[in-house]
Amino acid sequence: MQLHMIRTQADVAAGLVDLALLDARLFQVIDKAGPVPLRRHDPGYRGLAGIIVSQMISRASADAIWYKLEQIAGDITPHHVLSLTEADNRAAGLSRAKAETLRRVAEAVDRGEIDLDAICHMEAMAAIRSLTSIKGIGRWTAEVYLLFCAGHPDIFPSGDIALQNAVAHALGLPVRPSQAELDEIAQLWSPWRGVSARLFWAYYAREMRRDGTPIA
Repeated sequence: MQLHMIRTQADVAAGLVDLALLDARLFQVIDKAGPVPLRRHDPGYRGLAGIIVSQMISRASADAIWYKLEQIAGDITPHHVLSLTEADNRAAGLSRAKAETLRRVAEAVDRGEIDLDAICHMEAMAAIRSLTSIKGIGRWTAEVYLLFCAGHPDIFPSGDIALQNAVAHALGLPVRPSQAELDEIAQLWSPWRGVSARLFWAYYAREMRRDGTPIA
């Protein structure tokens, strides 16, 4: 089946219409969520670096670190990141693990071992395998890259805590679903899981008053 990549706000709107037909529970979620942002970013090292920085921290903290990193590095490219010292990384607020992941990805791109633009045109599971072959990049990071930099329409990062909380709250679940449980729930929203993820992040921001979206 040919997937309809998410490139414009009109694609998000089309996905929301189909999602409401796939799952009637989402009518109310769509109403409460308000506008669902596109949040597309250009593919490449900079896009992936921003997602790595946002791993396991709040949006506000990620934005603060990113701002400092840009000020210190001058630009977020493999060349600039490889020139950073340990002191530079500490000054930016990067953990040792994130600094090492940024460096490993920069080295892989610099050596031609991974093409972050080409990955956006690969089948989802193959793209995830390629990305997660780099130490420090897990399933969540790979899926978020495919969502926001590739515009893949059928990816749902079930390991995302904000999404788990949003789905539990919106659907009236007794407890927050695990990653495996949310994987199963989200199957109903295929082939628009990428729009459903955006929907539940928007719901989380509106109803729970916190921006849990992993990319600005």
